[in-house]
Amino acid sequence: MTLNRTVCGVASLLAFALVGCNPVPTAEGPKKKPLTDLAADTVAVGLVPWPKTILSQGELRADEVVAIGTRVAGRVAKVHVELGDRVAANQPLVSIDPDEFHLLVEQAEAQLAQTRSAVGLAPDALVENLQPENAPPVRQERVVWDEAKSSLQRALLLKKQNAIAQGEYDLAVVAERVAETRYASALNAVREKIALIGVREAELRLAEQRLADATIVAPFDAFVQQRQVAPGAYLTVGAPVLSLVRTDPLWFRGTLPERHAADLKVGLKMMLKIESVNDPIAAEVSRISPALDPQSRSLVFEARLSNPENRLRTGLFAEAEIVLEPNATAVAIPESSISKFAGAEKVWQVKDSLSSEREIITGKTRLGMTEVIDGLTVGEVILSNGALGRVARIIPKLTPTNPPDTETKTAHAIVDEVNPVPEG
Repeated sequence: MTLNRTVCGVASLLAFALVGCNPVPTAEGPKKKPLTDLAADTVAVGLVPWPKTILSQGELRADEVVAIGTRVAGRVAKVHVELGDRVAANQPLVSIDPDEFHLLVEQAEAQLAQTRSAVGLAPDALVENLQPENAPPVRQERVVWDEAKSSLQRALLLKKQNAIAQGEYDLAVVAERVAETRYASALNAVREKIALIGVREAELRLAEQRLADATIVAPFDAFVQQRQVAPGAYLTVGAPVLSLVRTDPLWFRGTLPERHAADLKVGLKMMLKIESVNDPIAAEVSRISPALDPQSRSLVFEARLSNPENRLRTGLFAEAEIVLEPNATAVAIPESSISKFAGAEKVWQVKDSLSSEREIITGKTRLGMTEVIDGLTVGEVILSNGALGRVARIIPKLTPTNPPDTETKTAHAIVDEVNPVPEG
């Protein structure tokens, strides 16, 4: 019994020793997946024409806005236009009762005729041709003066012959002097009446002007923005009757911050985007304020917009993209090469035929090209289609088109887009 237990113990120790000498099998580590091949188009990152632009917000303003007033007082007889009507220059807008003004014209005509007849001027004769010496009152006094001079000469002869007394001779001298004075007075009176004719003619023209002013006309082609009177209303001098607005051309008025004030120049091109207009409108800077606004530290500028069909309205909000540097360049890549996830923008870079993901910061997008502000440098290669990107071995895909030519065409299109031909 004891021998059997000993044998069993030795056998157990031998078995344990044999088991301890054999290594314990371990689990194998994860094997790396082999890279797959991906046939895809690639594009080299490069500089493309990318004009420097800046956005400015503003509104459309009318070329002219004016409140039309009356130059004469009177009662409104008729209003010829309504709100929104298109009016032409010199078209009647409001008529004031003209009866009183007709009477004033007739009165001025009568006073002028009276003054002309006082100096013997015919109705159709020109006052410039009138000689004061030939006026009837002057000729009459001239005859009296001539007779007095003849009487004085006779008296002088008779005095030399002692045929008359000294007193009678003195009377003849006085009579001649009185006649001469009356002649001079008549001559002055005629000259005064000739001047009065000018006054009467001015009064007649003033009366005729008041009659013409009784009909208020449009000063230029425009639209009626507001009507402020009705028939029967009595107007005082200067009272407003209508408001007119000229909408061709219109002016976009915008502002730029102080840091861009030195870059703004007359003639710079821009594109205007208006919410109610589908297509952008080409324009250029036409006028620039000589001083900055001290409150906002911004510079005001205006751009002229042709509006012959009244398609645009005053007061519309607009956003302008102004080209400050038309010859500038930038790093830009096709928009299709960018993939977006969780607010981040990435591209698939290809280096040594292997693709890897890289995060970038982008700017503006124009005609399928996106500006890269940070994350890529000139000469690097990326996948043209970011949606197909993954870690893989890239095999360049053969395409019938030449990518550099396509990029060149796109670059020219970008330049054309931001350097438009202004309308009108």
